[in-house]
Amino acid sequence: MRIYDGSPRQDFEEVLRSIGAFLDQRGMRDVLLLEAPDGFIVQGLVIEGATGTWSESVGRQVKETLTFLDDDIARFMDEAMARRDAEAGTPPDWSKAGYYEKSFRVLGRWMDGERPHDIFFFEQDGAFVVRLQRVGQAGAHHTLAEFTKDDIEAMITEAPQLRQ
Repeated sequence: MRIYDGSPRQDFEEVLRSIGAFLDQRGMRDVLLLEAPDGFIVQGLVIEGATGTWSESVGRQVKETLTFLDDDIARFMDEAMARRDAEAGTPPDWSKAGYYEKSFRVLGRWMDGERPHDIFFFEQDGAFVVRLQRVGQAGAHHTLAEFTKDDIEAMITEAPQLRQ
């Protein structure tokens, strides 16, 4: 899904936000995200087989790998836009968004400023390590960035002011 090679409608902020919302709904944790030519591959941990909070069976943690193709991403973004349109006239409630929706969104905004050709990142306990590939006149090179949990939380706190 080469974001900057295609549609002007897409940017990392919105694309990653929509993936993050899906992961929040799925209950995924310790996420790894890799950009592929036709979308994204996401791997993380989920609890499988849990039957409820008072159950004796709490389930087991398993690794799950998901592939989001361009069409999936477009559908996620359209669904998010429809939700926001339905809430038009009321101030957006940023508190309703889950951790991954918020953190992926602010990371995506940062990435949009960097304009990478390809992205890869992983998260553990709220901290992120990001690898961006940039292509320029001197060729391709990778850049690494690390965001602590405190960095991400500060970015999330600042996000509403940046949208005004």
